[in-house]
Amino acid sequence: MEKKGQTNLISVVVPVYNEVDSIREMCSNIQTALKKSTYDFEIILVDDGSRDGSYPVEQELVAKNQEISLIRFNRNLGKAAALNEGFAVAKGEFVATIDADLQDDPEAIPQMADFIKDSDFDLISGWKQDRKDRFIKKHTSKIYNFFSRLMTGVKLHDMNNGLKVYKTEVVKNITVYGEMHRFIPVLAKINGFKSGEMKVKHFPRKYGKTKYGASRFYKGFLDLLTILFTMKFMKRPMHFFGLWGLLFAIVGIASEIYLLILKYAFGHPFRNHVALLMLGVLLIIFGMQFFSLGLISEMITRQKYENR
Repeated sequence: MEKKGQTNLISVVVPVYNEVDSIREMCSNIQTALKKSTYDFEIILVDDGSRDGSYPVEQELVAKNQEISLIRFNRNLGKAAALNEGFAVAKGEFVATIDADLQDDPEAIPQMADFIKDSDFDLISGWKQDRKDRFIKKHTSKIYNFFSRLMTGVKLHDMNNGLKVYKTEVVKNITVYGEMHRFIPVLAKINGFKSGEMKVKHFPRKYGKTKYGASRFYKGFLDLLTILFTMKFMKRPMHFFGLWGLLFAIVGIASEIYLLILKYAFGHPFRNHVALLMLGVLLIIFGMQFFSLGLISEMITRQKYENR
């Protein structure tokens, strides 16, 4: 259900995980950028189970600044969960997201909100110019973005950029879970929203170490497959499970019929074709299981839409 935000208010959601050295400066930069704009603002810090002393600093910032609020997880649940909680409490007409590592430019936030007002886009994603990341992160990101554009049809050069601005209707109509924060523009597309992009500055990391690792590359690929399945079959899961179930069952039944013909027409005993006999039985079982999964998925989908 759509939920309108307060007019001319930007809610800035900042997920924080072990950024004790940068969080004060990040909040100060956001305040400076937005006080110069025509927008009112609130800053929502979402501490994702930090263990480096970030939490006391965040509490101090909240105590001294009425426009800053804080949500804290007792353990690390991931960036997607942090964003989802921030989205849930955001009150603004626009909702912005920015990472706490000081690599993105808060000055771009009001410009991106203006861009949305003057266009038919529902969200604007930052497109890093002269990117300051390490070689491997920079180039694996290019590969990821290329395949994401190719396979999802969302034409953004930097889909995973943490700097984005949304109409509040977008974040109130999507659920971000797992590591799906990388694909928020795709989730928005599934829900009928349109994404655009704007060139933004990028800065080298000033404090701490990047949280980017090799595991992020293969996880991103698996998440992309999940998103593609969601885009194509979420509203009609039987078209996927039913198709494969039917194919498995047909091949399995055909194998068993072939064995019956061999036995009763040509006298070949089943023991001479045990492998094919077992394969046919397994394919029929797989076909029934896939077909059942399709029916169960259809019932869940139907109930979801009836509830909505």
